[in-house]
Amino acid sequence: MGLCSSRPTLVSLLTKRHDQLRLQWAREHRDWAMDEWKRVAWSDESRFLIHHVDGRVRVRRLPGKQLLPSCTSGHTQASGDVAPLHGVCLPNWKWNLPAGQRPCHKARIVLEWFQEHTDEFHLMSWPPNSPDPNPMEHISDVMEWQLRAQTPPCPNILTLRDRCLDIWYNLSPVMYQKHVASMPRRVAAVLKAKGGVTRY
Repeated sequence: MGLCSSRPTLVSLLTKRHDQLRLQWAREHRDWAMDEWKRVAWSDESRFLIHHVDGRVRVRRLPGKQLLPSCTSGHTQASGDVAPLHGVCLPNWKWNLPAGQRPCHKARIVLEWFQEHTDEFHLMSWPPNSPDPNPMEHISDVMEWQLRAQTPPCPNILTLRDRCLDIWYNLSPVMYQKHVASMPRRVAAVLKAKGGVTRY
């Protein structure tokens, strides 16, 4: 039959309102030139665990059908579990910064900081519950893979933090540039999905 056993694909839980906002955002940015994407200071909040937990959930699916609802597992963006790390990749001149929709991204102290730095940063609107268009999500994945490959495992939170920072500071700028170069394709994928989930 061609069915294979796989882990469910993790996708963001999207409501119809999320789909509408994502589609609106993609329409507003579909004509952006690469120079505009290069001026975005991408940020992401990631969590890294001392002990990786594998839920061992499996689904049977046909190749290429990983985004079918029966083959996915929904999740929400949550705050850190053990070692949260907030990373920002900064290009080389005046930039836009995606403004997340989570409450921590709208905290008074954060908004005040942006008001004080309006000559340097312009907040870019960002649809809620939408990590997939953000190239920083893939950089967090690379960090996670490198962290898991290290032996021996982290014995405590301080070691975990130090390893995360070491990986972060040694990431290749070429890798970052490659992910930023994918932004037109990411926007096109959101448009094609009519605001729904994408392969990113």
